[in-house]
Amino acid sequence: MGEFREIFEVYGADYNSTMARFMGNEAMYLKFLDMLFKDDNLEKLGTALEQQDYEAAFAAAHTLKGVVGNMGLTPLFNAVCAIVEPLRKREAPEDYNGLYQMIQTGFLQADEFRKKLKEGR
Repeated sequence: MGEFREIFEVYGADYNSTMARFMGNEAMYLKFLDMLFKDDNLEKLGTALEQQDYEAAFAAAHTLKGVVGNMGLTPLFNAVCAIVEPLRKREAPEDYNGLYQMIQTGFLQADEFRKKLKEGR
């Protein structure tokens, strides 16, 4: 359990709060983490931004925010929050593409985190 916790903390996540949601069950956490990478909301967000459908973009981003927040993926959560609030307020799309790229980078980092967790088991 120590290595799992260490990987969590190096990534920048709150191990105690997150694992409490998963009853301390690391295998269950990994199962749900794997499901995140099968979710299509990242793709939906990108498509909606491309089509300037900011209502659909908000829906996808808001869903991602909830999922990654519950998964304790703090760095990715912060990246998603940066786009959710402007979309919620229907602000002009000053840099939605840049914010989306930050989210994509965050997903890559979260995937590396996932791989390290699996290797450490």
